Amino acid sequence: MPMSFQTLNLNGLSKIISIVIAAVFISFSSFAIQEEHNDHEDHEHATENGATHEEKAEKFNASEMIMHHVSDAHEIHFMGEGDNSIAIYLPIIVNTNTGWRFFSSSNFYHNSVEVDNHGEIIKFHKYEDLILFHEHIYYANEDGGLTIGEGHVVENEAPFDLSITKNVAGIFLSIILLYLILAAVTKGYKKNAGHAPKGIQSFMEPLILFVRDDVVLPSFGGDKERAAKFTPYLLTTFFFIWLSNLLGLIPFIGGFNITGTMAITLVLAGLVFIITTVRGNKQYWSHILWPAGVPGFVKVILVPIEIASIFIKPTVLMVRLTANIMAGHIIILAFVSLILIFGAQSAAVGYGVGIGSTIFMVFMYFIELLVAFLQAYVFTLLASIYFGDATQPAHH
Repeated sequence: MPMSFQTLNLNGLSKIISIVIAAVFISFSSFAIQEEHNDHEDHEHATENGATHEEKAEKFNASEMIMHHVSDAHEIHFMGEGDNSIAIYLPIIVNTNTGWRFFSSSNFYHNSVEVDNHGEIIKFHKYEDLILFHEHIYYANEDGGLTIGEGHVVENEAPFDLSITKNVAGIFLSIILLYLILAAVTKGYKKNAGHAPKGIQSFMEPLILFVRDDVVLPSFGGDKERAAKFTPYLLTTFFFIWLSNLLGLIPFIGGFNITGTMAITLVLAGLVFIITTVRGNKQYWSHILWPAGVPGFVKVILVPIEIASIFIKPTVLMVRLTANIMAGHIIILAFVSLILIFGAQSAAVGYGVGIGSTIFMVFMYFIELLVAFLQAYVFTLLASIYFGDATQPAHH
């Protein structure tokens, strides 16, 4: 059935209402965090005589809070701290010297040991002979902790770790959602053959056409036969990145940072590198290794640059995607930190800064919605260009 962009049939009002609700969630979460922080500080003030507002403000570490939220973890944390936290504890799967071990990460987060390192108390999460330190699993020493060196922590040997972390769980969630969406679209095509698309099919159809006709096909010089070989992969890449980015913008579901993690974008960029390298034809490699019509002394300079570009291109894909998604999360969390920092000094100042920060967070949320789509588009476009260049036929 021929498809057209004009088949898009979305209710604009419902989209606006959804965005406003998400913005309200962000606003309420910011004030809720501020109130929780203020209550905690008031309790400390009642138990610690003479504590000043400045001393209490110094206890909040903005960088630690931000990195905690954007880093990977063995739990999907929703709210609360310690034994009062609400979280989904993910499975730990490690191969130790006693064989494979399977247990819940709750055993880590609710069992800890403290070690005095020259007056500094370092906390480790512990489960039998394993220890969780900075979200990495290591073998425990005989004393139940990591080796303490001269003013620093010496990390012990790590077991073979196949544990499900927050980002891995986010990948599974993205894959499941993507499969369900595309399965519904496929079912819609079979059911509505010869008729106008309905429901989710009417939303997905313009996006599929956009990637196929405006991103992939031009990158292959309009050659539909060559483009068709790479379109399924490029469509999958586009929707996976876009959906993963959107999951990281939904409040109160654990703060996924899937494509803001270097390990994940490294795999995505690595696949682009492998496909480009394997599918590159004679024309592509001859242009890199021995470009025709170029003087010999120029080839000495040009060939090393061309060889380096083989690795630089996917590296740029990886760094761009990671940095842009990570930066958006950090900026929003930085506005939350402003509320906590100024709220610890004065309730009036805290509410004033809270209102201003919330306004900027809502603005950044709209920007991040655009960036989520834009980064998926840029990654897919550049990958498509690399594939088109690698499979370009010889010119006569």
